[in-house]
Amino acid sequence: MVTQPDEVVTAGAHLEELAGRLGNAGLYARCTQPIGRPPGLHVLNPDTPGLEEHVTFERSGDGDWWLWAWSERIAPADDMEHAVASIRRVLGQSAN
Repeated sequence: MVTQPDEVVTAGAHLEELAGRLGNAGLYARCTQPIGRPPGLHVLNPDTPGLEEHVTFERSGDGDWWLWAWSERIAPADDMEHAVASIRRVLGQSAN
């Protein structure tokens, strides 16, 4: 879980990058920063509004940083392409 101020900045930067890539792929993505909670990314398929997901950026037990959704790791922090592909698949959007 993101707890230190520098970790919050790092998480925010990664989530902003992912939001941009998801937007380019045709999904709506909005970064959130709830008070007292780590930043997150709300992702929505505009073609099927009922399909949405919340993505976070967290450190795993081995100390590596991962993008998380569905209560599991979806991609290492440095593999945005894999994260985008996974999110698109789960939200019912086929690759173009």
